[in-house]
Amino acid sequence: MTLCRACGHQIGCPHCDARLVEHRFLRRLMCHQCGETQPIPLACPECGAEGRLSPVGPGVERLAEEVATLFPAARTAVLSSDLYGSARSLREAIERIADGGADIVIGTQLVAKGHNFPRLTLAGVIDADLGLWGSDLRAAERTFALIRQVSGRAGRADRPGQALIQTYQPHHPVIQAILRGDDEGFWRAEAEGRRLAGMPPFSRLCALILSSENAQDAMDKATELARHADPLKRIGADVWGPAPAPIARIRGRHRVRLLVRAPRAAPLQQAVAEWVAPLRLSGDLRLVIDVDPQSFL
Repeated sequence: MTLCRACGHQIGCPHCDARLVEHRFLRRLMCHQCGETQPIPLACPECGAEGRLSPVGPGVERLAEEVATLFPAARTAVLSSDLYGSARSLREAIERIADGGADIVIGTQLVAKGHNFPRLTLAGVIDADLGLWGSDLRAAERTFALIRQVSGRAGRADRPGQALIQTYQPHHPVIQAILRGDDEGFWRAEAEGRRLAGMPPFSRLCALILSSENAQDAMDKATELARHADPLKRIGADVWGPAPAPIARIRGRHRVRLLVRAPRAAPLQQAVAEWVAPLRLSGDLRLVIDVDPQSFL
């Protein structure tokens, strides 16, 4: 995000409850929810102070600037889908790196996704615990798998490799499991935590998002739906909410979420279909149903 050092204002998206992210190489601010872009302003839109806007966070472009200062002679490649106009150009860049066309590679998560860089001997993970924050049920397993993937990129050929992990939570079970190389121990502990909490795979979830340009309309309809949940009660399911979604507004639409938890063997889809069948959506109200959701935003 971009922060004004004079007044503390954070530049947000006009259409979403999200902060605009600075893409320094493109000289643009971008919303990663709706795609809104705008030029980086010279002055703070809140207080008018000039020259006081600063990006916060170790984005790949800022890391590239640090690397250029510390290692001016190194050939540096930056891998980010935002910087390439097509999948073909990105693939060509990856092939150049694999053929030895770069000394230092700075990238987003896509660097970890199965690419083979045979000359890579040192991998670093910046802010390794960032993905552990938030309400995502699968945050721990996703972070664990990602760090293991990144670490595995180093030393895949005939030379040994090393991985360095930067974290503010060195005692977190995810970080400790990676340091010990205890994959099985991590998965056992994660499974036990899910079992005690009654979460998947020991149950099933269904997320419903009601959205409207009017926040009260979305909340009222979601409340009405929650009050008539007899089909869900008959299968032993719980209904949580309604509550504003973690990202409560996207593209100008206010979003209210209901979350259903049902026993693993219960006929969840059939019960949800029966539950929402009487619902009548008027105006610009919309309903999205996500059974076994992968995202909780």
